Amino acid sequence: MKSRIAKWLSIVVLSIGLSVTAVPEVQAQCPMCRMSAESNLKNGGTEGKGLNNGILYMLATPYMLIGVIGFIWWRNRRRDDEAEPEAEV
Repeated sequence: MKSRIAKWLSIVVLSIGLSVTAVPEVQAQCPMCRMSAESNLKNGGTEGKGLNNGILYMLATPYMLIGVIGFIWWRNRRRDDEAEPEAEV
């Protein structure tokens, strides 16, 4: 059972690692925001880079929250499973 979980977890970690390292620079902006950011960058400003980073940060936040909630649920579930056999004895 543990080897199956370890295999699945290693596949997930590997796929996340590859997706993070192998992704080219992305532009996660709507067309109107993109035009505004590009014009700002052409005029020597740096707000366009901050805008793009903010959008990517907002994109990652729900995934991080789900991951933390899932980890807490898994940890509490594991504790409950370990406590049950001791109560039966």
